Amino acid sequence: MYKDTNCGEPRESAVGSQITVAGWVHRRRDHGNLIFIDLRDRSGLLQIVFNPEYSQTAHDLAGSLRSEWVVQITGKVVRRLPGAENPDLPTGAVELSATDLVVLNRALTPPFEIADDIEVDENTRLKYRFIDLRRPRMQRALKLRHEVTHIMWDFLTAKGFTQVETPILIKSTPEGARDYVVPSRIHPGEFYALPQSPQQLKQLLMVSGLERYFQIARCFRDEDLRADRQPEHTQLDFEMSFVHQDDVMAIVEELYSRIVHETVPDGTISAPFVRLTYAESMDRFGTDKPDLRFGMELSTVTEIAARSDARVFQSVASSGGSIRGFIAPGCGNYGRRQTDELTEFAKQSGAQGLVFIALDESAESIEKLEDDHIKSPLKKFLSVEIVRELATKMGAGPGDLMLIVAGANRLVNTVLSNLRNEMARRLEFVDEKHFAFAWIYDFPLFDWDEDLKKWEPAHHVFSSPKPEHMQYLDTDPGKVLANLFDLVCNGSEMGSGSIRIHDRDLQARMFSIIGYTEDQISERFGQLLTAFSYGAPPHGGMGLGLDRLVAILVGEQAIREVIAFPKTQSAVDPLFEAPSPITDQQLEELHVRVVMPRS
Repeated sequence: MYKDTNCGEPRESAVGSQITVAGWVHRRRDHGNLIFIDLRDRSGLLQIVFNPEYSQTAHDLAGSLRSEWVVQITGKVVRRLPGAENPDLPTGAVELSATDLVVLNRALTPPFEIADDIEVDENTRLKYRFIDLRRPRMQRALKLRHEVTHIMWDFLTAKGFTQVETPILIKSTPEGARDYVVPSRIHPGEFYALPQSPQQLKQLLMVSGLERYFQIARCFRDEDLRADRQPEHTQLDFEMSFVHQDDVMAIVEELYSRIVHETVPDGTISAPFVRLTYAESMDRFGTDKPDLRFGMELSTVTEIAARSDARVFQSVASSGGSIRGFIAPGCGNYGRRQTDELTEFAKQSGAQGLVFIALDESAESIEKLEDDHIKSPLKKFLSVEIVRELATKMGAGPGDLMLIVAGANRLVNTVLSNLRNEMARRLEFVDEKHFAFAWIYDFPLFDWDEDLKKWEPAHHVFSSPKPEHMQYLDTDPGKVLANLFDLVCNGSEMGSGSIRIHDRDLQARMFSIIGYTEDQISERFGQLLTAFSYGAPPHGGMGLGLDRLVAILVGEQAIREVIAFPKTQSAVDPLFEAPSPITDQQLEELHVRVVMPRS
């Protein structure tokens, strides 16, 4: 070994010890007679001092050291001089007095500093990802990712699950997003697809009698990217036989509680996890992935607002839309600039505008609210009585700000959900160390696609309908709720699961409802239906995003920050310059011709 001690290990107990360390030169400071460097490896930093009285050769060589050179240093651990300690560094009470220095490799000047507190263009970071990964923040993220997967393996193994790897080259089947396809050289004109998830494969494993399967699975989706999406992502995929919905939830709840407790020691978690029906979540928060770390729940005030003289309210109510809002506590003193910012935010989320009603804190109570206590752009259309009713319905008090949006129900929910999260950020209501998990269940099984004029699966077509809703499958699919559930945390969807269909005839019926012909069903799903004909057990499971979980645990907004080699938001890898053309010879071998789109 080039070292017998890691840089982050020496403490006062090691004073007097002769050790050898190796790593990267983090910083160099030349104080004339003395040269100091901070040496870095994955364990942390250690200050090294080169004194010509102890080794003139090492001191002379140290004068040539530059940032990110790789070196090996031998010396004696000594206490730092009084007043020179660094309390922010675990090794800050000691330093290494060097007696020997070996340069293992020189380095070009890096394109950016190896530090967490600097802003670097993302393309530059990803082009030099091997340097970016040296930063402590990135090292912590990758280490925690490893710890999380280790806990998953140990926990599920102890629960009787068997890890099974499923194929990466499979058949293209509709899973909700566009497939990445791979041309076959051996079978010209035919293609494999990269799996969007191991959905059918894990169900086949249940038919095979495995009963409990899991996999840290790679999944591929050719879809537009955003902060929490990548062309390839990793998920904890598991399936269980002979279980009900509560059994699947219980396994996940125990696992995720353990992960938080073991990886974020100063974190807190709400247990048991909150459970909300999809309808309740949409009504209270306007979204099926609510952040439960703060209040500001939504209220519906359509009937009250429609009785005002405001035409915008009357028009929306008469056309079947909704008028909803929430309270921003203590914000009744917001000025023009602040309300304009909120209005612009609402418009960016799709709203035509934002109605605000500010209640002056000088009012004794809502019951004693007077005209001069009210500030709103619609004030002349809102009587004091209407404002009192709105405040009572929404739970507002003196000094609060009522934020109201009118329009189509889905749009109103989206705008208010986004605005609620924005207000929580502005008001610093978010506790980054608290993990508010919740189960959202009883989702609709189908959504109506207005453009295609057909029913589509709300999540995927393998989820079972609730038994009491089977009667609506053929007559009114929109009424059917599913044995389908999502895990959410702090406003992010962590994963989806369901109790699957295990009856062949019911599964074929589901395919028919969303418009597949018998030939299409046989061609795309024949293997699954055939397997169901040979005795399929009741089963259910989940796909839980590993990237999103780790991002939340380390406090990152984008999953790119917890993936070693991610793509940009335009699906480009700047490090390998991928995607890229392939040679004409490769195209010929694959029997593929490239036709570029017209500009």
